[in-house]
Amino acid sequence: MARRNPAVTTLADGAEMPLIGLGTWSLTGQAGRRAIADALEIGYRHIDTATAYGNQREVGAALVDSGVARAEVFLTTKCPPENVGREQETLEESLAQLGVDYVDLWLVHWPPAGQSRPDVWAHFVRAQQDGLVRSIGVSNYSIAQIDEVSNACGVAPVVNQIPWSPSRYDAELAAALNERGIVLEGYSPLKLTDLANPVLLEIARTHGVTTGQVVLRWHLEHGFVAIPKSAHRGRLEENFAVTNFSLSAEETARVDAIAHQR
Repeated sequence: MARRNPAVTTLADGAEMPLIGLGTWSLTGQAGRRAIADALEIGYRHIDTATAYGNQREVGAALVDSGVARAEVFLTTKCPPENVGREQETLEESLAQLGVDYVDLWLVHWPPAGQSRPDVWAHFVRAQQDGLVRSIGVSNYSIAQIDEVSNACGVAPVVNQIPWSPSRYDAELAAALNERGIVLEGYSPLKLTDLANPVLLEIARTHGVTTGQVVLRWHLEHGFVAIPKSAHRGRLEENFAVTNFSLSAEETARVDAIAHQR
């Protein structure tokens, strides 16, 4: 029996986004389709893909394979910067490949040519108004770039998806996003972590869990969204099983401090 998502966060537009999701970069072909279907069977209800990943058809097929109702899955995709000028066409292609009528979150994958491009963001606002996407956000944007598109269009991103892990923890950046009502979503949370770090090992032993689970639980303690990726069912189950323990305030602070270790 599938377990429910461990926790959700409420976005500024009122939508609920599961704090633990599945990153699908490089999950392609039959093996990728199987891994995504496994994740849905385990209980994941948040799947993150992108035009650039080349696997939207596999994600859509896995959703059908799973038998899980479309409305129960928070589905994210992203528009690559090189598709500037064909935002609407890109979104329509994503919807067709995914086999859905809407996505829950559409992100600008990278700032086009390193620029915020409010004109691009305006297409995202229009897509949301048209009901093709429920929520809109950005990925790999700086605070200054977020403020520029927000001020220009009158609509702020509800999510900024960035590389994030204990080693990259930046309290000032997290606070700046929080002040703006923007949820921080971290990608590559495990890949960017030294899972042999002594602090993580000690905390893991205390709770009888893995260091990877400590890292993901740390995200939950802060209210950060995490989208770890794996093609292996055992690891998928491990990454999802982060609700049967919690970190104390002291433990969370010790993990925070990893960013300052040299």
